[in-house]
Amino acid sequence: MDKQLLKEIIIEQEERIKTRKNEKWIEREGLNQIKKYFNLQHILVISGIRRAGKSTLLCQIMSLLNKNWYYFNFEDERLIDFEISDFNRVYEIFIELYGERKIFFFDEIQNVIGWERFIRRMYDDKFKFFITGSNGSLLSKELGTKLTGRHITYNLSPFSFNEYLLFHKYKFNKNDLYKTKKRGEIKRHFNRYLNEGGMPEYLKYKNTEALKKVYNDILYRDIAARYNIKDIKSLRELSLYLLTNISSLFSYNNLKKLFNLGSVNTIKNYVDYLENCFLFFVVPIYANSFKKQLVSPKKIYCVDNGFIDAISFKFSKNKEKLLENLVFIELKRRNKDIYYYKTKDDLEVDFLVKEKQKIKELIQVAWSLSDKKTKDREIQALFKAMAELNLKNGLILTEDEESVVKINKKIITIMPTYKWLLGQKKQL
Repeated sequence: MDKQLLKEIIIEQEERIKTRKNEKWIEREGLNQIKKYFNLQHILVISGIRRAGKSTLLCQIMSLLNKNWYYFNFEDERLIDFEISDFNRVYEIFIELYGERKIFFFDEIQNVIGWERFIRRMYDDKFKFFITGSNGSLLSKELGTKLTGRHITYNLSPFSFNEYLLFHKYKFNKNDLYKTKKRGEIKRHFNRYLNEGGMPEYLKYKNTEALKKVYNDILYRDIAARYNIKDIKSLRELSLYLLTNISSLFSYNNLKKLFNLGSVNTIKNYVDYLENCFLFFVVPIYANSFKKQLVSPKKIYCVDNGFIDAISFKFSKNKEKLLENLVFIELKRRNKDIYYYKTKDDLEVDFLVKEKQKIKELIQVAWSLSDKKTKDREIQALFKAMAELNLKNGLILTEDEESVVKINKKIITIMPTYKWLLGQKKQL
């Protein structure tokens, strides 16, 4: 690339970063965890969906490291012809403009083929890297080849409920849950969060076009263009179908028939691409048999409820589905290993949570248990699953109900989802 153009881009991006540092940010919850990695040489990789706040998180990290760094954002459309050989040119310009520094911040680096080679060489010369990317498949493939054991990955999700409260200038205190007025305010925010989600740009401007742009960029730029997909219509229809049927079971074979596509592999590839861009997540059944896990239907979840509300086609305001999706997002944010479970007599439990290969928790989600049939069904499924898996405790998350059910030394805690999101422990 032309050196003068690269210099202009670097200077413009530097000015933009200076401007952004004057903005009032919501400090991301992961920042304290990331601080622990500052003194390690490891490359820190921040991955996640477009516009979830990765660049802002980089700015927050920069502000803690004074000015001993370089910054470059590969999302600039003028960098369409940027190649691996241009990295050295950029480094030379950095030294020319700012002198020698030992830390690089690279934004959306997956746009450059072969980027890991430059970083590996500079890493071996004791340079420190903070990089972001919005394609999990590409990042993992490249990190797994040249940078194995040399990187730490942090997955950034849209705002948690606590971050959402901070965004709306509500500073949560645990004692608030015991105060009627404060609890009412929290519940009002929760009901909005359930529909709006936590995408920062959307919350700032309250314009659904911001979400639609992210959604279309993922379909057209990150998937169709990158994987050379000609049948964009089928990709769009599949994505819209998944968004409209969130928190539901699906099978690749049924999707193939529904969209009349040539093979199950094509459908699977499309779903994989959507998942790699962090828009959707596929959850398998928990089973001792890998074959059963492979052939059984999967469940589909979306990274943020805002997309469901803004884009899905005729999505009925099924609050239970939204609530289940919200619970999944939080489990994912907490880095849990997530499955759904079916008992021997085919009763379904929404979430089975594993940690370090051990089953830690079973969770049901129900908007309301006021109907006796619903309550009996949810409790029965959970108790049977607890008995089969030898667990003493289970959890049912609701909109606003709270109690404890004890049967045969087993305990099911029923609690409002907003309390669980804010970290309240189960009653035992």
